[in-house]
Amino acid sequence: MSGHSNITFRRHSFLSSTAIGLSAVIITLTISCTVVVLYGIHLASEKSERVITLAESAVRGLPEFQKALPPVLSDMLDDSRRPDYCSQLGITAKITSRPGTHGRAQTAIEVVNNGNEVISLLSLRVIVLDEHEHIISSSQEWAATPLAADGDWRGPIMPGSRRYFVSNRGLYNIRPMDEVRPEVEITELRLWNGPGQDASRKNTPSPTETAVSATTPAEPPENG
Repeated sequence: MSGHSNITFRRHSFLSSTAIGLSAVIITLTISCTVVVLYGIHLASEKSERVITLAESAVRGLPEFQKALPPVLSDMLDDSRRPDYCSQLGITAKITSRPGTHGRAQTAIEVVNNGNEVISLLSLRVIVLDEHEHIISSSQEWAATPLAADGDWRGPIMPGSRRYFVSNRGLYNIRPMDEVRPEVEITELRLWNGPGQDASRKNTPSPTETAVSATTPAEPPENG
């Protein structure tokens, strides 16, 4: 009689079954992600030319879009960046406080347009330094905006006009003996391209500076 070999069936343990299941899930996710990435690359290669063409059309259509706007809106958008006009601006800043504010002070800023053009946008960075040249306060202020409205929309600055405003960033625990000094940096300057501006620009002397940082000695705050 010939002997028969015995076949033994071994059941997988819980850990081995879990490992096999996780491996299958990871393999499936890897294959799916690979397919998605390859399809995305293929789709991007086909659509890239269309996207570039659409962007070019949008840029070319901006002048026509601006002309189609109402005069009020089109005039606000008709400006240009003019850093050379900084020499026509007089900017001063000082620390002030009112009685009864319990040590709270503010930075008062004055902007004078000594030129003959309309400032449509003027952005300032206002910082306050202590006696060790450490920055104790920093804020971004809009001294001029294309449209005048409530809040920080102060409107354009006309030729020969002065603009006064107070920084939104308050200073606390400032004592009269503290030596604090404000500084102002111009971060953006745009002028309105209105009628007659080209002729006035020819009469404006060419400046030698393209940035202004004007300060005045800080007045001791009057604490109540």
